[in-house]
Amino acid sequence: MHRLGLKPRNISTVRRLVGWGDLNLLKPYVWPEDLKHALSLYRAHHKHSLLKYSRLYPYARSLLKQLKEKGYKLAVASNRPSRFSRILLKHLKINGFFDYVLCADQSKRGKPHPEMLNKIVKRFGLKKSQALYVGDMAIDAQAGRSAKINTVIVTSGSSSKAEIKKEQPFRVIPAISLLQGLL
Repeated sequence: MHRLGLKPRNISTVRRLVGWGDLNLLKPYVWPEDLKHALSLYRAHHKHSLLKYSRLYPYARSLLKQLKEKGYKLAVASNRPSRFSRILLKHLKINGFFDYVLCADQSKRGKPHPEMLNKIVKRFGLKKSQALYVGDMAIDAQAGRSAKINTVIVTSGSSSKAEIKKEQPFRVIPAISLLQGLL
């Protein structure tokens, strides 16, 4: 914001937009004519800060390992650009668990539109009733509902429990470790 001559924004306000994609994160704060430049600055900065602040949920790696060993097909649907998603998955040492990674720059529409989830289900040749989508924000619950896929939301993301429950996901859990009991 500083490099664009704009005042810094409250971190809690900005966190609410995380997950909607970088373009949507910036739109409320910059003039339309500055958006392309702001996006370039953001992505250059994000490349360096991404790994610093990203952490894997406790139990997530062992859960992914168990799911792969049981033969589940696993995918990522992210509103991040693919280059950042792949860097992050590799850094967290979980990239090998996923059979498919689909990001906003590989899709016409990002979440909450159902396109990304529908593409993943189709790629695996599944019926929607055979799929389970796991996310951590209200936008994930919206995407799952739009795609008509059962969705489990872990309440450790930046959305409040009230925002999540408003979207009526299949299940809401406080920790990823509880997912195993739903399978």
